[in-house]
Amino acid sequence: MTRDEFLARFGSVFENRPDLAAQAWDRGQVDVAAGAKGVHRAFVEVLHALPPDALTTFLNGHPDLAARSTRPGDLTPDSQREQGSAGLDGLDTDAGTRLRNLTSAYRGRFGFPFIMAVKGKQPAEILTALEARLHNQAADERAEALRQVERILLLRLEDRLGEA
Repeated sequence: MTRDEFLARFGSVFENRPDLAAQAWDRGQVDVAAGAKGVHRAFVEVLHALPPDALTTFLNGHPDLAARSTRPGDLTPDSQREQGSAGLDGLDTDAGTRLRNLTSAYRGRFGFPFIMAVKGKQPAEILTALEARLHNQAADERAEALRQVERILLLRLEDRLGEA
């Protein structure tokens, strides 16, 4: 696989950041033959190499949950599918308002959007996790957001490689 082929296939796995996929390739440690986990390792290394301010910028590049209904242009095709699979595009008015209020409170507290690997989750699970994570310490929540990004990356890679 060439660099261009790699980027065509995996460049959109990072939320609106194909440059990070390019960094993974350029480091020379991408193991496509090892499947999703091999590519995932290289992607996670890139994330962990980001300086704190660059990581915050990256986290802020993620959409708010339920942005599909309020700002659909903010969602990548991957995010649209993931949020749709979790039923976030079909919330009733009360649940939608609750989700927007909680995500706003979360962003205000931590300085980046609530990030959760929502694929296959139910809205109630997502709301419960969001409410619980609002009580985390800032450093703990930043670490949890990064773990969630890592999970999202793995799920997207598995999807692209037919391993899901």
